[in-house]
Amino acid sequence: MSRFARAETARSSLATSRLLLAVTAAASLAACAQSPVGRQKADLAGGNRQAAVERPHRLAALHPRPISRVRVPDGDAKQSASHGVASFYSDTETASGEKFDKNELTAAHPSLPFGTKLRVTDVSSGRFVTVRVNDRGPYVRGRVVDISPSAAEALGMMDKGITNVRLDVVQ
Repeated sequence: MSRFARAETARSSLATSRLLLAVTAAASLAACAQSPVGRQKADLAGGNRQAAVERPHRLAALHPRPISRVRVPDGDAKQSASHGVASFYSDTETASGEKFDKNELTAAHPSLPFGTKLRVTDVSSGRFVTVRVNDRGPYVRGRVVDISPSAAEALGMMDKGITNVRLDVVQ
């Protein structure tokens, strides 16, 4: 065998052994690392079930939470529900399934049941309008209610677009 052939064989043998060493090192590192699922299973198997259950989970929010929530009153008594910013909107269909009519006095609220009557009062002017909840929203942080264009016109907020309001559950 020539000197050149021996050198080439030695180089290829060295390259093969280096590759084998790299693959072995990667496999052993992968075996040592545990996924979060593997850690949870190990925690459950080790008898430390409490630690595995109390681990916090993060969920992606589809819509930002409204700043204030309105509670439905227990009786027929009028109750001040919340303060916040109102805007007006137009849509084609509501979350309740009925067709949106811009001439009706309706509103979108994130949590009140459909059909709830709300008195929306502009805090700066004192003007108010009673609307019926038939949609969900608003989906903008800081806003508590979206009202129909006819209700916005009754409040005198068509030029402003948004206004500070107080919501009172009427029925």
